[in-house]
Amino acid sequence: MKKAFTGILASLLLVTTLAGCGTESAAPQNTASGDTGTKNEAKKGGKLTLYSPNAAEVNNPIIKEFQDRTGIEVQLISGGTGDLLKRVQAEAVSPQGDVFWAGGADSLEAYKKFFEPYKTKENDNLLPEYIDKNGVWTPFAALPMVIMYNKELVKAGEEPKSWNDLLDPKWKGKIAYADPAKSGSSYTQLVTMLTAFGKDDKGWDFVKKFVKNLDGKVLSGSGLVYKGVADKEFAIGITLEEAALRYVEGGAKVGVVYPSEGTSAVPDGAAIIKGAPNMEQAKQFIDFLVGKDVQSLIQKEFKRRSVRKDAEAIQGIVQTKDIKLVNYDFDFAASKKDDNIKHFSKIITGAE
Repeated sequence: MKKAFTGILASLLLVTTLAGCGTESAAPQNTASGDTGTKNEAKKGGKLTLYSPNAAEVNNPIIKEFQDRTGIEVQLISGGTGDLLKRVQAEAVSPQGDVFWAGGADSLEAYKKFFEPYKTKENDNLLPEYIDKNGVWTPFAALPMVIMYNKELVKAGEEPKSWNDLLDPKWKGKIAYADPAKSGSSYTQLVTMLTAFGKDDKGWDFVKKFVKNLDGKVLSGSGLVYKGVADKEFAIGITLEEAALRYVEGGAKVGVVYPSEGTSAVPDGAAIIKGAPNMEQAKQFIDFLVGKDVQSLIQKEFKRRSVRKDAEAIQGIVQTKDIKLVNYDFDFAASKKDDNIKHFSKIITGAE
């Protein structure tokens, strides 16, 4: 199975037909049939429509393997987390999608009334700290937020080591950060910074200074952040650990910093859309995502941290226990999402 997955990954990384984070497009996948050794006894065949903000290099091999195992034809709709969640909301009367995969769990929680609770068959194998107590979403991977920097634009010894370092005037206009209204990971980053400095006036005072240092440059999608840093469009950026590490593994001249005040490691998740046209296929896909094979793949190939109890430690990266984490208030992040985004938007536009 591991060899099959690796072969699929190698071939699919060469294609770029699917859109990455922050770009919306419809991309039907080819149907593949036949059993490749799955132990899932669910009925084969059918269709499934996925809404996903994931990068193509993550989506492609996983979707291909799911199709091969189940014979289910998958249609992928890519876009930013915010835009896709609004789409789910707009289609609530007549749902067109089946599964939302894989925005930040706090963003999914904020839209929980549009999702169907489901307890995966793999639930007992998952780390309890990542499980949704209400079963609305299923965790996919734990995602620490980091500061990524370009080694050709940032002198050795001058790389930012903390959130507070991002306020240095020398970084004005040189920081890549996505609009939290469009990017789920960017929203998590916003709440992480607020938490580090206080979810009150102190936290927002920091955000105001941070926004001033962005110098009006707020990006439309999370994929533009790590790409912008790697391409030397920005000296530094706030992004997902796994996105930055993929560039490190690929030989790009970039570095990764875990902010000294603490960061967050909120999982992204997958959720079944309420009233999904293909409910049984949706459940099969959720089970597949947290199965041992896929969770092993995301660790080895994408440096994403598994949510399974039996996952092995990823070699060559900082271990989770050694990362300083803030006391991330998940309920605050979910229940106050609209208010927090409106507040941020007012700061960006100069209305506050």
